[in-house]
Amino acid sequence: MATTELEQKSAQAADTCEGKSCAAFQKKYVMRDVQAGVITAAMAIPLSIGIAIMSEYPIQVGLATVAFASFIGWMFAWFRPGNFIGAPGIAAGLAPILAMGVSMFGISNMAFIIFLTAAFQAIIWKFNWQRYILQLVPTYLVEGLLAGIGLKIVLAFLLFTYEVPIDVENIDSFFSTERWIVIGLSVFGAALFLILFKMFKDRQPAVPYFALIVYGIVASLVLPVSMLHVEDAELALALPIPDFDSVSLWAYAIGFALMLAIIDVIEQVMSNAAIEKIDPLKRKCNSNNSLLSIWVSNMGSSFFGGMTNLDGLAKSSTNRLAGAYTKLSVLVIALVITFFVINIQYLDFLPKFALGIIMIFVGIKMILGLMHVAHFGRYALLLAILCGLLVYWVGIFEGLLIALAVHAFINFVIFKERDNIGTNDMVKNYMNKFKEEDGLN
Repeated sequence: MATTELEQKSAQAADTCEGKSCAAFQKKYVMRDVQAGVITAAMAIPLSIGIAIMSEYPIQVGLATVAFASFIGWMFAWFRPGNFIGAPGIAAGLAPILAMGVSMFGISNMAFIIFLTAAFQAIIWKFNWQRYILQLVPTYLVEGLLAGIGLKIVLAFLLFTYEVPIDVENIDSFFSTERWIVIGLSVFGAALFLILFKMFKDRQPAVPYFALIVYGIVASLVLPVSMLHVEDAELALALPIPDFDSVSLWAYAIGFALMLAIIDVIEQVMSNAAIEKIDPLKRKCNSNNSLLSIWVSNMGSSFFGGMTNLDGLAKSSTNRLAGAYTKLSVLVIALVITFFVINIQYLDFLPKFALGIIMIFVGIKMILGLMHVAHFGRYALLLAILCGLLVYWVGIFEGLLIALAVHAFINFVIFKERDNIGTNDMVKNYMNKFKEEDGLN
């Protein structure tokens, strides 16, 4: 008994700064963490800009969300670390969902939607319900959802790869000389990005992003290309008070926020599983602690009109390969991005075609995530593909609900008849899964 208690105390100490593996700061890794933070921030900035555009949020608000979430992530790492090298940020997979929310509720009401999302996540965190959600919403359905969203991202940013400045656009001819120039620059830039990504993905994954941006900036100095323009969003604190004019809109807002909360939670749990594998010191992740940081960040960001966040795998992988060992790198990311939030004029040097290439790459990776579903079997793969197509054709909210309904029908009707299992037995099987999960935790 004494040995068990000692092991528990040691595990608790390792999860806080009382132990040798403090998640927020370790003196021996300072220089590595600072370097990693700068490199990861340089990759995260164009990626966050693209996600904000896709979400139909002001770019400055998107970057402010990343900076704020990074500050919160570093602070919580002192006493409730979820992981040791995860980098918070706005998630590409949630971008079209947020855009749908902006279209449906209006940008002025999205602060309340994010606040409500955070409130649902706080409840899930309090009762550690994330383990139940993973049983009810299979990961392969989430992969299908992300694939459908990835297709939306690819098609949305394809425009950037052939867009020309308005002042040189030839109205009489679509394929003008200027457009062929931009298309040529995009093709060469995409080839350069993919070659460098293949060469450096296991060492310095930020290299292709650096190279593409530098290439785009140099090209823009001598050739006519469309440039990013970032308007001042005039960030200000305000209470997230809604302005809904109907009961049905209130009901839809609650359902929408619940969907957003659940998807955010599932993505974080999936990211933590991957972050744990790439941790240089093989430290364990605590998904419920990560959820604490997420809902606090989301609730805080709702007071300045911010977006949702999570520890994304792309940024976290870059953070790890850039040399990060602790969450000090996340503090550096926050400081670097805060500089650009304050000095947004420097972002106008980013060519749109370079940003388009980055976001198309992100979208394609999300689509290729369906390959991860193959090991679940044919049923999982077909349902994931169906979910992706429904998300693309019908809508994100509606597509996911239809896919879940199909999944429930197949499990509780078709499989029940095939295996001659009663409904009570089916429910008991699910409850046994939950009990087993409780035993593991």
